[in-house]
Amino acid sequence: MADNPVRLRISEIFHSIQGESSRIGLPTVFVRLTGCPLRCVWCDTEYAFSGGEMKSLDDVMVTIAEFGCKTICVTGGEPLAQKGCIDLLRALCDAGYSVSLETSGALDISEVDPRVARIMDIKAPGSGEEDKNRWENIPLLNANDEVKFVLASATDYAWAADVVKREQLTERCAVLFSPVQGDLSPTTLAEWVVRDHLPVRFQLQLHKVLWGSERAR
Repeated sequence: MADNPVRLRISEIFHSIQGESSRIGLPTVFVRLTGCPLRCVWCDTEYAFSGGEMKSLDDVMVTIAEFGCKTICVTGGEPLAQKGCIDLLRALCDAGYSVSLETSGALDISEVDPRVARIMDIKAPGSGEEDKNRWENIPLLNANDEVKFVLASATDYAWAADVVKREQLTERCAVLFSPVQGDLSPTTLAEWVVRDHLPVRFQLQLHKVLWGSERAR
């Protein structure tokens, strides 16, 4: 493999079951990049805010290949906070992987390779980071992408339902509603979705159901 000068700060690379999005249940290699400009109050990956290890793009690709899995999720932290993330996503697509990107929605997604499924959060008021939402990203979404709302309360739910309708999100891509573990009852959220006939997908974090862990392994 030719030497590639791109370097990335990697928090971890591991093989597990995808716990979220429409790819839920698929064996997946997770590439977690270090760093995030947001501080959501319910964040469960604070360990990825700092630390990590600098690796060349070539070394990252070699590590990924060793797992023998064709489904890849690039996540964080906020992976787009690292300039090399765009190069990583393109390299993964060129290598024939099925690639998704988990992003906060606070940074520009326009340069992400169109072959990547962009799983974009929209931050509800309960996150403490509502003002970081980059609304300019919404017109860039397409049927290959997904939007996720993580909700902590009835106020968050009402806010998210309004955004879905106002922005006509379900006409652009799949929309996912998730409860914050310990703050909002999953049953309650599911009942609200059914009551209001919202055309969204209710989801739980499958990895926490399976392993009861904050981490997806």
